[in-house]
Amino acid sequence: MNKPYLINSISEQHRLLGLAKPKHPLISVFRHEDAVFDVLTELQHFTLNFYCISIKKDYDGKLKYGHRHYDFDEGMMAFISPNQLLMKQSPGTKPPGGITLMFHPDFIANTPLGARIKNFHFFSYELHEALHLSEQEEAKIEGIFSSIEIEYQSGIDNFSQDVMIAQIELLLQYSSRFYARQFITRKVANDEILTRMENVLDQYWNLQKGLPTVRQIATELNLSADYLSDMLRITSGQTAQQHIQARVIEKAKQLLTTTDLRISEIAYQMGFEYPQSFHKLFKNKTQMSPMEYRSSFN
Repeated sequence: MNKPYLINSISEQHRLLGLAKPKHPLISVFRHEDAVFDVLTELQHFTLNFYCISIKKDYDGKLKYGHRHYDFDEGMMAFISPNQLLMKQSPGTKPPGGITLMFHPDFIANTPLGARIKNFHFFSYELHEALHLSEQEEAKIEGIFSSIEIEYQSGIDNFSQDVMIAQIELLLQYSSRFYARQFITRKVANDEILTRMENVLDQYWNLQKGLPTVRQIATELNLSADYLSDMLRITSGQTAQQHIQARVIEKAKQLLTTTDLRISEIAYQMGFEYPQSFHKLFKNKTQMSPMEYRSSFN
């Protein structure tokens, strides 16, 4: 694969979309219907050097992320962080609707938001894990977009940056709230993910493939690691790592009570490189050593 095309600045993105020059070099807001043309459709794959938040509506085009395509649905909200690999496959047949906010990391550098933005994990979600908004949520989000747009269109002064950063943080906080709602209301889908996760863990141990990482399990489930952890944390109170550890303890208890395997053999079978690591985790979670647990059943 050829090296992806790097869209290095917001000004360059405006040029590629046929928009007028941005009013600020580090931030921009534009309505999708204002894009005169879209040179991105001619690029095989590209990355952005800035953050991008979009609400997309009335659009049947496709964007490819990794090995999967994503169709843009009504009221779909996507978050793209710098250096994500994107592939535009089809411009679609309907006039695009929606609004996009772009801001460079330098715009929030040395600010509280700059220090906290990594905590908004949805910037590392894959595009098929987009936020789907209810009508009420969409109205709230569009209102914040409009406030940022008004400030952006106003003359730049000593307060502009602080005002827009405060509004961006408000946008991200509401997005976190609505993602939490989405995790809860999609219980059936989440239960199916949890079942598949259990099967992946069993497969690792049955085939003696070692102790899987969160990223390895997420890859097997076609999810991002952060999305999997956030979904589990909100719906079950455990992160993906904590869930893996709980299943390790559950499996270890079974082996300790139903087999004569040595503690070291159980540790290696569970995927631990060193038995001491297994001993430490088991005692931390059960307040008993593996040997003490086994002895309690004899």
